[in-house]
Amino acid sequence: MNYLAHLYLSRPTVPSRVGNLLGDYRRGTLGEPLSPAVRRGLENHHAVDAFTDRHPLVREARGRFSARRRRFAGIALDVLFDHFLIRHWERFATTALDDWIDRLYRDLRAGRPLMPAAMGEATERMVRRDLFRAYGELETVGHVLDRLAARIRFENRFHGVIGEIRDQEQELEAVFLEFFPQLVRHIDSLAIEADPPD
Repeated sequence: MNYLAHLYLSRPTVPSRVGNLLGDYRRGTLGEPLSPAVRRGLENHHAVDAFTDRHPLVREARGRFSARRRRFAGIALDVLFDHFLIRHWERFATTALDDWIDRLYRDLRAGRPLMPAAMGEATERMVRRDLFRAYGELETVGHVLDRLAARIRFENRFHGVIGEIRDQEQELEAVFLEFFPQLVRHIDSLAIEADPPD
């Protein structure tokens, strides 16, 4: 899953949100100590990724992409699923999307001292550009994926993947709508970020 879904699956606290986003910025053990709440958020992030990567619906969806782009189909789905989460926000949340995003941005800015420098800079760009509201437009998904393709360090044919997404948008949306409630139930059942006993 991508940023928005990880943050949706976090607790509404600064340390949880930092931890749930940290998985996309932390590679291996960097040696810095993490608070228990941030560490649980990071563990939650890994649990989301593990469930998503091995889920049959997601594997089937990756197989819908052409051979030339299949290697990066998981990245495309991650960003696309954020778009679908916004599109169907009322199915999954009781808080209005704009209110939730405003609170999220405040929490990310408040959590910057807990973040590695690169993550802090990236989250500040997200907030400044209002990335999460922009994800509501499929065109933005295409731009984001093309920027990711340009950053891949070897020659690839991932650029323009939005064309394949548009060709099967309804089918991929159906995958999301079936898969995402299962992911939410799974993460709820693990209760990784439940309050520890006194």
